[in-house]
Amino acid sequence: MRVSGVLATAAALAACTVVSGPGLAPPTVPAPEGEPLPRALPAGPVVSPTSRPPLRFDEVRGLWVVRTTLTSPRAVRRMVDDAASAGFNTLVVQVRGRGDAFYDSRWEPPGEQLLSPPSTFDPLALVIEEAHRRGLAVHAWVNTHLVWDAWGLPGSPEHMVRRHPDWLAVPRTLARQLFDVDPQDPRFVQALIDYAAQRSETVEGVYSSPAHPAVKERVYSVWTDLAERYDLDGIHLDYVRFPSGDFDYSRGALERFRAWVAPRLEVGRLTALDAAYQGDPLAFVDSLPEPWARFRRRQITDLVERLYYGVKARRPELVVSAAVFANQEDAYLNRFQDWGAWLDRGIIDVVAPMAYVTETDRFERYVANAVDAARDRERIWAGIGAYLNTAEGTIRQIDIARDRGAGGVILFSYDWAAWEAPTLDGRSYLRTVGEERFGR
Repeated sequence: MRVSGVLATAAALAACTVVSGPGLAPPTVPAPEGEPLPRALPAGPVVSPTSRPPLRFDEVRGLWVVRTTLTSPRAVRRMVDDAASAGFNTLVVQVRGRGDAFYDSRWEPPGEQLLSPPSTFDPLALVIEEAHRRGLAVHAWVNTHLVWDAWGLPGSPEHMVRRHPDWLAVPRTLARQLFDVDPQDPRFVQALIDYAAQRSETVEGVYSSPAHPAVKERVYSVWTDLAERYDLDGIHLDYVRFPSGDFDYSRGALERFRAWVAPRLEVGRLTALDAAYQGDPLAFVDSLPEPWARFRRRQITDLVERLYYGVKARRPELVVSAAVFANQEDAYLNRFQDWGAWLDRGIIDVVAPMAYVTETDRFERYVANAVDAARDRERIWAGIGAYLNTAEGTIRQIDIARDRGAGGVILFSYDWAAWEAPTLDGRSYLRTVGEERFGR
């Protein structure tokens, strides 16, 4: 996740079917006809769910672990040892980073970092094995709508961006230009990549369309596959939002909005807009900004609800969490991420507001607002941008989160702390934090 132009770590798609109550969900959707099911990794046993209860803690002391640490058994084992030695108890590991897989996936190709040389182990299975042996919980972190970076094309022909370019979100700036372009035309995807590259401070890369039914099914299948086949303690959504209000103006989304809003309009208004639509594909969305915002917000919330009940139907003990924009108003208005409603409706167990700031007062305000929205300390993990802070700054924010009643903290990220953070008095960043605040 990128916040204010900085690449962060924590993700979203819309469900075409809303589950009506707890424990009820549509079955896992099979692949569309002709769609192969690539295996991401050639070897290594999947760590299947067991009858053990999930690991829960009075205070969650978490680390987001970016997929670049999951590329070798040695790196995985070092990560688990570093986290355990510093007193952390929860690992949130990125297993779907860019429409790919850092586990044995039935649905998506392996992450390109695993291909050279070809990996012969299952990163997620190894994390689970090593972490559980040390008493650490493991949550699978799934980037939802961010599916590729702002350069080049994926190497795998099975990657969503190459196989299903019609599944991708389009920014408003390109809407009219791409409306009549066949998504299979190479110019289509290249335009999206160029757009992101030219705006790298605000657009992290290429996104999938939250309103596309096939996108919704893919995400649902990825989530339920993880829940069914791995001995996880939780699943964590990231990028479960629009990148900004400038998306999604793809032809499919515009047509679906027209179909959604038409029954809500008077006949005369609909006739006039249909006539305008013949000459301008943005006629409906420009004339109906509030319904357009509601439609986009609904895509995200409906997906969260469907994923939540889909996971709970299979593994009710799993914790379902989401990384969210800490500024609740910005999340609601510009990302169409209504996480306050998710908490109110009970379709998310925990939110982790990404309070990636150095200013004490802003951090405290974000955490306090989230705790107020949740009304239960266990439903809030305060996201700390360690990469922005000194070890002392992170320690101070841990104290604030505790004082404000958060049920835990989660640092972004292990990878920065392990490889880039400065040492203090000969101690690593993680060791300093652990010794000062976690009793290690």
